[in-house]
Amino acid sequence: MESFKESMYKLIVDTSTYLPPDVRLAIAKAKAGENAGTRAALSLSTITENIKMAETNVSPICQDTGLPTFLIKTPVGANQMEMSRAIREAIAEATKNGKLRPNSVDSLTGENSGDNLGEGLPVIKYEQWEKDEIDVRLILKGGGCENKNIQYSLPCELEGLGKAGRDLDGIRKCILHSVYQAQGQGCSAGFIGVGIGGDRGMGYELAKKQLFREVDDTNPHPELAKLEEYIMENANKLGIGTMGFGGETTLLGCKIGVMNRIPASFFVSVAYNCWAFRRLGVVLDSSTGEIKKWLYKEDRNIEQEVEKVIEEAQKQGSREVVLQAPITEEQIRELKVGDVVIINGEMHTGRDALHKYLMENDSPVDLDGGVIYHCGPVMLQDEEGQWHVKAAGPTTSIREEPYQADIIKKFGIRAVIGKGGMGAKTLAGLKESGAVYLNAIGGAAQYYAECIPHVAGVHFLKEFGVPEAMWHLEVKGFAAIVTMDSHGNSLHADVEKSSLEKLAEFKEPVFS
Repeated sequence: MESFKESMYKLIVDTSTYLPPDVRLAIAKAKAGENAGTRAALSLSTITENIKMAETNVSPICQDTGLPTFLIKTPVGANQMEMSRAIREAIAEATKNGKLRPNSVDSLTGENSGDNLGEGLPVIKYEQWEKDEIDVRLILKGGGCENKNIQYSLPCELEGLGKAGRDLDGIRKCILHSVYQAQGQGCSAGFIGVGIGGDRGMGYELAKKQLFREVDDTNPHPELAKLEEYIMENANKLGIGTMGFGGETTLLGCKIGVMNRIPASFFVSVAYNCWAFRRLGVVLDSSTGEIKKWLYKEDRNIEQEVEKVIEEAQKQGSREVVLQAPITEEQIRELKVGDVVIINGEMHTGRDALHKYLMENDSPVDLDGGVIYHCGPVMLQDEEGQWHVKAAGPTTSIREEPYQADIIKKFGIRAVIGKGGMGAKTLAGLKESGAVYLNAIGGAAQYYAECIPHVAGVHFLKEFGVPEAMWHLEVKGFAAIVTMDSHGNSLHADVEKSSLEKLAEFKEPVFS
């Protein structure tokens, strides 16, 4: 069992730090299809660089290392209880070593277990088979893309598409709508798994199982193969693009499965996954627990080198503006949507727990002219007690919509950094207070960690845990794009309006 634990540790570390070749190839194809100099091209270049950095540094691709979900096939008679214990020990060890971020939180108290363990975590699902070997597959699915999962109960009315009936064409409409509603907030360009039928729980489980398929495989069900092809062609016509910035590629993969249902229910369940599609597998010797073969790791002809495109972005009408924190209102008022901003100086992380706290209390540090970063980093402390950032990409910002405008006004904050954009209340607050929203590249945790040479301090570590604590970071060369400015302009609102108009073009039946 000790060898089994070591094999599980290797699987966890590689899944967190290494993106499989079929996913890399899909990203490389997407980048090749974008026009040089666009925001989408900049995003995909950053993503590709981040993938290489994570593999080289053996550090998490994304700071949100997600919820570990294992699918395991075992020979008859395998001791599943002992296997589960070994997996839990491997999860705790990987967390301690900074390969996973501590993500297990008590749903009632909010207390973080600190080791990724707790009731229901990690998720381990077993299936027996007649082979004399063990097949273990792992997916690390982050919270941002998990929050964009969606389930439809047919028949229903869909925005832009009208009625979706209990037939293949209704399913088609649901899948297109699922891509539209994500609006880049799940770190697009992404992948979707679709489950047709079952009950509500089994529908989602079927959808997530589709994410374990190879990106370029062919569905054995002819009608579903045709539907997958249709979705890949037409979802990318919505113009949502990478990170919701607009562009040619919104979807990198679509896999669909089907199961029977009862007559009264017809569910279409969609599991959304970000570009950081972290899933690997191993085949183990059942007698020793040692790895015999890796899955999803075969050699592929993929793009290895990518160019920087900020200079090209300037040719498209964007500017590159360097800002030193603290920032003045005058500097902010000069920025416009599309500008590339390079930040130096101090910024402060803040997620759900901190925003709630700041609504009711004073800040432990002066935030006037400051920068708030929606980020839950992966951190490690050395023997001298100094903290180091191991991964630090942005989290989804829309969760802070109820608080953000009030906090900006209360503390004089000048810039908020996150991903996916924010809503009308925040946009009005930016205009009133003289602040901007900057969209960092979702999932680029290694790229941004390199921009943080020093951790100045931390507040609320004990109270909130590592992801939710208020980290004070010294940054250098931290790049992001203005997507909501202080003049009432929002790239996110523009893309949503445009994509809804394009979605309506697919209203008429396609599959009879």
